Amino acid sequence: MVKILMMLLFMIPLSFVEVGFWFNQCIYLLGVLMFIVHFNMGFWFSSVSYVWGVDMLSFMMVLLSFWVCSLMVMASEGIFKSGYYCHLFLFVLLILLISLVCTFSSMNLFVFYLFFEFSLIPTLVLIVGWGYQPERIQAGVYLLFYTLVASLPMMISIFYYYNLYGTLDFFFVFGVDYFVFYVCMSFVFFVKIPMYFVHLWLPKAHVEAPVAGSMILAGIMLKLGGYGLLRLMPLMQSVAVGANIIFVVVSLVGGFFVSLMCIRQSDVKLLIAYSSVAHMGLVLSGIMTLNCWGLGGSLVMMVAHGLCSSGLFCLANISYERLGSRSFFLNKGLINLMPSMSLWWFLLCSSNMAAPPSLNLLGEIMLMNSIISWGFICMFFLALISFFSAAYSLFLYAYSQHGKIFSGVFSFSFGKVREYLLLFMHWFPLNLIVLKGEFVMNWF
Repeated sequence: MVKILMMLLFMIPLSFVEVGFWFNQCIYLLGVLMFIVHFNMGFWFSSVSYVWGVDMLSFMMVLLSFWVCSLMVMASEGIFKSGYYCHLFLFVLLILLISLVCTFSSMNLFVFYLFFEFSLIPTLVLIVGWGYQPERIQAGVYLLFYTLVASLPMMISIFYYYNLYGTLDFFFVFGVDYFVFYVCMSFVFFVKIPMYFVHLWLPKAHVEAPVAGSMILAGIMLKLGGYGLLRLMPLMQSVAVGANIIFVVVSLVGGFFVSLMCIRQSDVKLLIAYSSVAHMGLVLSGIMTLNCWGLGGSLVMMVAHGLCSSGLFCLANISYERLGSRSFFLNKGLINLMPSMSLWWFLLCSSNMAAPPSLNLLGEIMLMNSIISWGFICMFFLALISFFSAAYSLFLYAYSQHGKIFSGVFSFSFGKVREYLLLFMHWFPLNLIVLKGEFVMNWF
């Protein structure tokens, strides 16, 4: 792991050279290749050095981080062409990637907490520095304070745990059966996932962020919450068995309400952002059931959502760059202007509604198995979430692609090769990994 981190640190000066933009992307893809060579199929930690090491769960998350960050560079060509602090943008992106790799590959609870919080700073800089509207300051403050207020109890819990057992290594975790400890340790992850009731920072941050900010938020930052819960559930298992019913109910009912809100949105980006809340509500419910189907399904769904949601934000940005608006009232009839791009809208919207053969389908089947076996009554809310997920995905596709073209569009450019490659690199792994879906059951 140290060699990967050293490679990323030595890339910092390369962010400021003239050819740095595309060179950085090639290095990120090289990092993906290096990680695939060290593929870890089990629950044990490999590539162990100092406090770093990867097991199956860490491996998938680090691989997703490298992949999404390489695509962020490809999606942000506008920053490179305009020369708007493009080298600083690459530097911030690199620092963000380093903090994410350190978060996902740490084997110590305090090191995990440290980099978990540190990853907020580059994300905030991305939103405030390269966002679109003046409201991006408010969105940044929402993002910062929601997470920081919830993370203070976690820090106190970590100190309490160390005082109790004298260790913070994931190898030597012992159960703690205090409800207050459980809530304090988990609440920051509920905010990060985000759970319904503490999700308001997410739509704001997505709407104000540039395309790279939206991609990293949807692709990786939401997964920090799921990853933290999957890692720390063994600490709190005795309490969680009794207390998790609260969070399963809130997640499923909240997912249903958010799905209804999606159908009433007039902003493309806002619809995709709210759909993330609904999907991650299913992930949270799956983790809270504490069975094999739920834990495996939540990992599959996190990877699938990271690729699918990031691709949809790319599509929304491609339309925004041409029309100058994200409103559904202006983004209409796009099939007449960009018929080839309409195919990618269809493919990614169908993946978003968990159509076969996407990884989303595998994740939803596993999560449904898990949640229904945990509590039969949950079936009704799962059915509603699944139905409305299809409804808002169809609404997104049909409303944006069909209808009359906005008469204010005087000139229009078709999709570029870079954009089609970008969308292909989101969609292809999303439908390829499903062929080898059984390996996710190996890590617990």
